[in-house]
Amino acid sequence: MKLDAALPPIDLKDVPTIAKAAEEIGFAALWTQETQHDPFLPCALIAEHSSKMQFGTAIAVSFARSPANLAYTAWDLAAQSNGRFILGLGTQVKAHIERRFGMTWPESVTGKLREQILVIRAFWDTWQNGTKLNFRGEYYKATLMSPFFQPPPLLSSPIGEGSGEASGSGVRSERGALIPIYIAGVNSGLARLAGELCEGFHAHPFNSPRYLKEILLPAVEEGLQKENRSRKDISISITAFVATSPEEESFARMQIAFYASTPSYRTVMDLHGWGAAAEKLSSFAAKGEWAEMPMLITDEMLHEFCLVTDEKNLASELKKRYEGIADRLTLYTPFIPKEKDEWWKKISKSFNI
Repeated sequence: MKLDAALPPIDLKDVPTIAKAAEEIGFAALWTQETQHDPFLPCALIAEHSSKMQFGTAIAVSFARSPANLAYTAWDLAAQSNGRFILGLGTQVKAHIERRFGMTWPESVTGKLREQILVIRAFWDTWQNGTKLNFRGEYYKATLMSPFFQPPPLLSSPIGEGSGEASGSGVRSERGALIPIYIAGVNSGLARLAGELCEGFHAHPFNSPRYLKEILLPAVEEGLQKENRSRKDISISITAFVATSPEEESFARMQIAFYASTPSYRTVMDLHGWGAAAEKLSSFAAKGEWAEMPMLITDEMLHEFCLVTDEKNLASELKKRYEGIADRLTLYTPFIPKEKDEWWKKISKSFNI
């Protein structure tokens, strides 16, 4: 199990310091996110200010971008970093796609994301191998690639320790992929798609070990079997809520309440028999009554969705909780240098990095 870190929502000028510190501490990867900032711009700085550590987006909102945009950006970041970049995509929810990004929500979420992935890889195949670009689907048509707009192939070269191996046909990172693609999801449909097509699956932070074991991992396995793939062909990346103090418990309750109020995430609460609480949380969120929501997260719910322990036992408890589930583990709390650096180093050394 690899221990990764999450980049805090910070200005670009602060990214180099965090990237250097994260690599020095020993994290296997540093993930950016699309909340207050663009997720790709920090990646260029992480690539520049690290040499071994992987990095990627967890996640970039796929439905807010064209496959060509994603293909070009990922290609440049992979070239800059000698194969250390991981393209992590997520669909977001309908309200944000339509009302925040001003885009159209598709009739089939998995159908459109599947096509995005296939189009991206069609671009990469053209650029790397000279294959004629000719993708025609329900959502996308990509048939034009003249030499003026075609980037050079990814050249074979030594790449950072822990990020994969170089191949004569181009830089190849983990599991032999030219550029690994991870997709994120809460429900079984996207987990199944990840098993079919992707090198990794980012489980949404709103999860429990039971939900992962009973819903998401079986769906991933269905996708793997459909394409005659095996479990070793995909990385399961888990973001975990942890609390080692009363303040962290309060923060976790607040975030769990927010996620549990999202209608499309209802299956997580339903599995545990907490559908009525989820309905109440949705009602509070609709009225903007955010302060009342954490009070609906009981201690039982908190312990199901969040590992509550002390700093001394955190590493061992994380391993126990996610053994046999996660290949990569990231704490929900973003990594900030000079805050418990020695503690972070101790934890990172206890994982298989």
